[in-house]
Amino acid sequence: MKWVNHEIVTGVISYTLTSEPLLALASMVGAIIPDRVEGNPRTASHYWSWRSRHRGWSHWPLLYLLLALLCAQDVPALRHPADITMTHLIFWGCIGALLHIAEDAVCGQVPLLTPWGKHGIKLFTTGSVTEYLFAISLVLLCCLAHWLLPGW
Repeated sequence: MKWVNHEIVTGVISYTLTSEPLLALASMVGAIIPDRVEGNPRTASHYWSWRSRHRGWSHWPLLYLLLALLCAQDVPALRHPADITMTHLIFWGCIGALLHIAEDAVCGQVPLLTPWGKHGIKLFTTGSVTEYLFAISLVLLCCLAHWLLPGW
């Protein structure tokens, strides 16, 4: 998926789950980390070298899952926006990275149990009209859930 769709879909999903803009923002930052640590393909002098590394160890969900679980041990219940800690932000950043990986898994392959074994389905091509329709559908589904299930 394109970065813009990663950020929008992840932010909306996180906001739907938390109703906290700051936590949604943290997940949006986390949503670009798996691609960002690989570098920028437009500035890489060797595009195909970058492409061969794309969706490698940086897209391995166990890294983010382990960090999220470590953070979850220290994340107190959130009663008020003023209670948000750095641990909450890191936790939701990991959730954003995990959502990014799940989103990439529906338009290609990503690592699952090991960083070198890739799995996924290709419902659409990155940058296609179908990708944008998929992203819009997820956003609308979250809006509907937020409207029908307030405070869940």
